[in-house]
Amino acid sequence: MKKVISEKQADDEMQPEYDFSGAVRGKYAKSLRENGYTVRIYHTDGTFSERRVLGEKTVILDADVWEYFSSSDAVNNALRTLISLVPNKQAGSPST
Repeated sequence: MKKVISEKQADDEMQPEYDFSGAVRGKYAKSLRENGYTVRIYHTDGTFSERRVLGEKTVILDADVWEYFSSSDAVNNALRTLISLVPNKQAGSPST
């Protein structure tokens, strides 16, 4: 038996079974903007290619550096150690 659709329902894009009352607009926007995401492009020959869209806080390591620091924690710990060795800048001192 076919379901009869009124003219009003045919024009309406939103179906009554969709319920977005608990939805949060932009819930993942900040994370995507900061961390980036991957876009997969499918080609007509059945193959695909991927492109990484980088976020604002993304740093790319060269291969030789990555061999030593292959995780975010390792990089952060090394940089914190390096920062602790740099003397604090004096307020108002000329930068070189």
